[in-house]
Amino acid sequence: MTGDQGPGRFAGLSVILITICLAAIIVAAIAFSDPKPFWSPKRIVVEGVDVAYDTNTPAPALLLIAVAVAIVAGSGIAAFEAGVVRRFRRTEPDSTRRPLAPRRIMAATRGVHAGPVTITALIPAHNEAGSLAETLASLRAQTAPPDRILVIADNCTDATVAIARAAGVHVHETVNNRLKKAGGLNQVLDRLLPALGDNDAVLVMDADTRFGSETFLAEVRRRMTADRALMAVGGLFLGEPGHGLLGQFQRNEFTRYSREIRRRRGRVFVLTGTASVFRPAALRAVAAERGELLSGNPGEVYDTIALTEDNEITLAIKSLGGLTISPSECTVVTELMPTWRMLWRQRLRWQRGAVENLGQYGLTPTTARYWSQQIGIGYSVIALLSYFALITITLLALDGWLWFTFWLGIGFVFALERIVTVWRGGWRARILAALVIPELVYDCVIAVVFVRGVFDVAFAREAQWSHVERSKDPEPPPGIRRGLSR
Repeated sequence: MTGDQGPGRFAGLSVILITICLAAIIVAAIAFSDPKPFWSPKRIVVEGVDVAYDTNTPAPALLLIAVAVAIVAGSGIAAFEAGVVRRFRRTEPDSTRRPLAPRRIMAATRGVHAGPVTITALIPAHNEAGSLAETLASLRAQTAPPDRILVIADNCTDATVAIARAAGVHVHETVNNRLKKAGGLNQVLDRLLPALGDNDAVLVMDADTRFGSETFLAEVRRRMTADRALMAVGGLFLGEPGHGLLGQFQRNEFTRYSREIRRRRGRVFVLTGTASVFRPAALRAVAAERGELLSGNPGEVYDTIALTEDNEITLAIKSLGGLTISPSECTVVTELMPTWRMLWRQRLRWQRGAVENLGQYGLTPTTARYWSQQIGIGYSVIALLSYFALITITLLALDGWLWFTFWLGIGFVFALERIVTVWRGGWRARILAALVIPELVYDCVIAVVFVRGVFDVAFAREAQWSHVERSKDPEPPPGIRRGLSR
């Protein structure tokens, strides 16, 4: 880990302690509730088969308390989040702590003819020869393609630069950049932003991503034209085909996340680095407040210390009062991790980055939702692992198979929820969700990553950054091959 470790360690330790305390309270509540026999089996004969079952249920008072706590927690967090957005919308135009607040932005642009929304696409690329051509083709296939495309080639040792130039796009090769994606973007934005007008938006898109809809950028232009206070529009990411069972696990996960954001009417948690469009005013304000209201180096748009630059810049824009959205019409298809090892590295980086960002920003109205998410994930880890432990102990303790009717009902509802939430993913997604157990095992792996990430941050262990390497030097498509020969 680089930079000041104190805030990150504080955030990691806080998540651990709060999660443990929450779990202890729940265990105590169960322990002191109305005790019942662990099981008292009954037997019936079904078609000549002796079936043992148990009808015991948790104490009614305990069930009622659990439901009430879930409703109050869920609705309370949602109401608080909505209140924060309303407060930011009502921030006075002369506020210095929220320079991106809607009323201030509207006052600054009142009476100004900003003109049509233009889009400059920036594509950071480190050895992306295997996917760049498809990404560029996806950009040009848009019904409203970007006005300019610039590939940021960062320390590439493959054919990335040649493919980009053959495709007829601008190329910026980074100079002495050791700060990876954030450093490359900062080099370009430092020269680009001063020349952009208020309506000249910037698309930051990964080189291994393609659009899920041909109207992505048209929808962005429409929304940014209709709402001058809208500072950023992100994409809802879905997984690419392939990679067997592991790929399907990830596609199901992304499908559920996209569904959640659609149900939140686009109120996004993170402006995904796969493809997000920013107004210059937002990026300039972030750069101006680095070292003041925001962490990072003064004058730089992206915080080069952050492991997850997309999560950090989302917090930065929201902390300055900016409005963000990820509409259901704006989807992208991104790469999946082809092996468990790569998945582990990716998710560990995501988790560490999320906790470190919370340490940087502290507990504020903007970050309260993010803190509750981390604590909720921490508790779900304990609950999931406890569930598997209890199932194992029960199976070892019983002489034969025993059906627990209450938990069968709960399991049916859970399986139904899993199927419904991945319905858009197709029949493979539904079948995998219906099996329940495989996805629970996948969730256990992600849970272990969460625990590792939080403990790494809490105890200041060294962070690692990884890049998924595609084919080293793929054969270019026919059109590009001709371009290279000229």
